[in-house]
Amino acid sequence: MAKLTSRILYVAAVTGVAVVSITAAEKSKVLQPQMSPDFKQVTGKLGEKPAQPWSATTLAASVDAKPNPGATTKTVTGEIVDFSCYLQVGKHGEKHRSCAQKCFQAGQPIGLLTDNGALYMLMEEEHDPRRDGMGQFRQAAIDHAGQVMEVTGTSWSLNGYNALYVSGFIKK
Repeated sequence: MAKLTSRILYVAAVTGVAVVSITAAEKSKVLQPQMSPDFKQVTGKLGEKPAQPWSATTLAASVDAKPNPGATTKTVTGEIVDFSCYLQVGKHGEKHRSCAQKCFQAGQPIGLLTDNGALYMLMEEEHDPRRDGMGQFRQAAIDHAGQVMEVTGTSWSLNGYNALYVSGFIKK
């Protein structure tokens, strides 16, 4: 009976450690946390706070002049990441900076990774200028890849996907 009790206690102890480890891992949902920057060390700011969540060109491009409802203006702090490399292999941070810059130059999607693991796709808000190649946000992302930035824009989510549309990067 003592052997059975010892085994049960052993299994319970091992299982408890596993549960604690899983819980700690789930709390920090950043992939490859050993590559993470110090999220408290903000390098700079990107984006202008818009007067309205959606610009005139976005409203005009919307179906029946009604963009998707529920958008809010917000500022999010996070690391500028290559969305595709991060989701595929978990790479980010300073060691991944040059790869992210090359990926951005090749047109790969731009992301913003927060310290709690939330991932936003970053895009220019102004619809027609973005569509017509009149934006400069991609260059700003190239310049700040792997850095922690404060990004302001229009936030919208759909089915678990988060987007932050950034204003203020139209070529003049």
